[in-house]
Amino acid sequence: MEKLRRFRNIPLWSCASIVGLALLVGVAHADRYSDTTDLFRHAGQSGHFFSDCYGYAVFPTIGKGGFGIGAAHGDGRVYEHGRYVGNTSMTQVSFGFQLGGQAYSEILFFQDRGALKRFESGNFALSADASAVAITASASASAGTTGSGATASGGEDNARTAGYYQNGVAIFTIAKGGLMYQAAVAGQKFSFRGL
Repeated sequence: MEKLRRFRNIPLWSCASIVGLALLVGVAHADRYSDTTDLFRHAGQSGHFFSDCYGYAVFPTIGKGGFGIGAAHGDGRVYEHGRYVGNTSMTQVSFGFQLGGQAYSEILFFQDRGALKRFESGNFALSADASAVAITASASASAGTTGSGATASGGEDNARTAGYYQNGVAIFTIAKGGLMYQAAVAGQKFSFRGL
């Protein structure tokens, strides 16, 4: 009862400000997903995957760093036919020569229901031969393009890319900054939590 009495002395405008700030933070959080999705939708050939895919997972920011041993992590959202169906997290540990850090956005397109269900199983991992198409020139060092063709210009808006599904998944990245000698998507592991 004593704790409740303390809150009676807080002005109403202060409570409204706190609620407004919480709503604004929630909207800003949601905007980073839609902003990242729009970036992929309008950058090169990744845009046509939105009309052909069964679903996708989008990660606004994946941070990666390494000095001999590398690690990466990012949180994302999963969509089925454009409808938000759950949350996902990506982790990656890699060994070998690597030095530096970087941040990038990533999107995984799922070709069909089976590919999305494998991802939603909660223990989905990209194989050693998985590759991503880097959408900008600065991103070209952040992903291998084995099996994919990619050309890139200096800007996100006018980048030209080419990609295709490998085992039901197509992957694109956009570098946000930083330098790293080696950064690949192979070995990324994903968790999934449905709504």
